[in-house]
Amino acid sequence: MEKRQTEIPADIYSTADPVELPENAFRELGADEHYRPLMHPAHDYKEVTPYSVGVGLLLAVIFSAAAAYLGLRVGQVFEAAIPIAIIAVGMSSALKKNGALGQNVMIQSIGACSGVIVAGAIFTLPSLFILQGSYPDITVNFIEIFLSSLLGGVLGILFFIPFRKYFVKDMHGKYPFPEATATTQVLASGQGTGAGSRAQARLLVVASLIGGVYDYIVSTFGFWAEEVSTAFCGWGAALAEKCKIVVSCNTGAALLGLGYIVGLKYAFVIFAGSAFVWWVILPLMGTYGTPELTALSPDALFADYARLIGIGGIAMAG
Repeated sequence: MEKRQTEIPADIYSTADPVELPENAFRELGADEHYRPLMHPAHDYKEVTPYSVGVGLLLAVIFSAAAAYLGLRVGQVFEAAIPIAIIAVGMSSALKKNGALGQNVMIQSIGACSGVIVAGAIFTLPSLFILQGSYPDITVNFIEIFLSSLLGGVLGILFFIPFRKYFVKDMHGKYPFPEATATTQVLASGQGTGAGSRAQARLLVVASLIGGVYDYIVSTFGFWAEEVSTAFCGWGAALAEKCKIVVSCNTGAALLGLGYIVGLKYAFVIFAGSAFVWWVILPLMGTYGTPELTALSPDALFADYARLIGIGGIAMAG
């Protein structure tokens, strides 16, 4: 039986564009209910402009460098969509751009591609250089690596385009999409007076300054150790030697901020994985393992054996 398309009531688009998300933005729609988007489908909006493309590319470069640094250091990257959305809304508010929602969406879309490309490259490029050292016949060519990353990103976008209507329209309200929900709320905040967007942008700038000053004090003056461990004290060193148990915490601004961004629930899941590796796996290996294993320090056990549980520590958040 052919399914008839319900006609959209004309009064849904009869007034000016709304300044905030409708009540049914994040829930499933009823049988005869329709969703009214912030951008009128019959209106022309500025979207792809020199401003939006230029700012999007600039933020993509900045956040690619930040994601690459964090990924190579701790084995996981952050999602840049939310901070980029805050910056886009804050800039459009500061520049007094009216009706900048379309441009802000483009800035966020272009800039957020940074983490996707970097996440694949930072775990692939080191392996190529390692192979080059082991096999002289393998050469690492910058142009080939650049083109493979570029074409891989383009291929991913092309594969995603056919699914856009399905996930955005057909599955409206069925999936939570927490990151997309937060990004949408940030972008929608720029539709109002701009006071909320300026406050969000100000908060992001202040947080960045605090993080920079914090890391500068730690690395330059050494007021406290960047990584606090029980192995530094007498009883902790004895515990590490006999039972291979170490309790440590990295106090860097990047890791503290990343834990705050992902939230208490997922931060605890990551911590639970680390606790499982350090407090269960390592003591078992150091106690009941071969003589070669029992002779190793906890750090050596972790680096050479426990990390194999998951690539980059992902499976157990090691």
